[in-house]
Amino acid sequence: MSAPAAETAQEPFSRRTLFWGIVASLLAAAAFFLLSTYAPDFRQPGGGATPLSKGGSGYAGIVKWLQLTGTPAPMARNQKDISTGILSGFLLIVTISPDSDPAALDRIVRLRANKPTLFVLPKWLTLPLEERRDFEMKIERLPDTVVNDWLGHIVKTKLGVGNRTVGQIDVRGHMVAAPDQLQWIADDQPLIAAGNGKAVLSEVKDQPFYVLTDPDLINNAALKDFIKAQAALDLIASLEPAKGAVMFDLTLHGAGQRYDLAKLLVEPPFLALTLSVLAAAALAFLHGLGRFGPPRAEGRAIAFGKRALVDTTAMLLRRAGRLQELGDRYAVLMRARAAALLGAPQGLPGEALDRWLDSRDHGETQGFSRRFKAANEARNLAQMHEAAQELHDWTTRRLGERR
Repeated sequence: MSAPAAETAQEPFSRRTLFWGIVASLLAAAAFFLLSTYAPDFRQPGGGATPLSKGGSGYAGIVKWLQLTGTPAPMARNQKDISTGILSGFLLIVTISPDSDPAALDRIVRLRANKPTLFVLPKWLTLPLEERRDFEMKIERLPDTVVNDWLGHIVKTKLGVGNRTVGQIDVRGHMVAAPDQLQWIADDQPLIAAGNGKAVLSEVKDQPFYVLTDPDLINNAALKDFIKAQAALDLIASLEPAKGAVMFDLTLHGAGQRYDLAKLLVEPPFLALTLSVLAAAALAFLHGLGRFGPPRAEGRAIAFGKRALVDTTAMLLRRAGRLQELGDRYAVLMRARAAALLGAPQGLPGEALDRWLDSRDHGETQGFSRRFKAANEARNLAQMHEAAQELHDWTTRRLGERR
């Protein structure tokens, strides 16, 4: 088999194919990350008293009814739509559910200051049906204390106590049957009354806020009656700042309220940091595709030569902690070497040999003895290095003088 054929057999994919495969994988990973990050924002909050619920306490019917009659009725999914968006001047219909977040309602009240807003109070406790999750079963009416807690976030008043005294309610010229277990508040100037001083629709003082105390006038259960459906449409139309300027709130039901680290990474102001990190990673990857300089040869585990032997011995002595004990031994070794090089008589003891070596130095008294003592007393690397250098220099000079 030839060399090109063998190379082809070892590489089943070309480099170009591998490159585009890596690019496709990175793009797929980025798309998955973005979709998983923003997927909760696109989920429709359904069930309960929400504008998208098809159950009896929901309001999907009035939304569809408005759309069929020429009013788009968009959904507010974030704080920008509520306060500063292009739809912020619309009449915002806030449908309160028993499981809504009170802090979110306070935020809506604050953001909607001086903007027309209709608050629809909760009334019924319901459970979803097992066979039809978009339908629900009415359990009982919510206690007045629960409804009053929600009402207190909007206006300082409470639900009225007592049964209704009227059988029908005038809703913008439509006489409709009063809902079962009617909810009302005391108001001398009601927009929709259920008897003397009993308001079903009331306006808050000093703010363009409206409170619909009984949701059974506009929810899905109410729209099964044509007169109530027409009355609900006229009720909303009477509060619109302009024809067709109506939107429903979804933030109270969880839309646009999910914050996490992933969103911070892909939204300003941290988006610039994320892009910078990705650009740096891409440059590092491109830099790693090519070799910088010639390949470095792998060195031997144990080098050859005397220098390698000396380095290895020094390393072993350093790891063993014996360097501080080498000064006196090195001094004795240098004494023997100097005696051999300078031709000292055989058999001289240590001090006699030192005096003989001192006598070889005519320019300095006790030249060798002083250096020998410094090397013998050295206890750290700096002192030993200096003393060894002086002993070596002294021996070299005496040997040169002798030659």
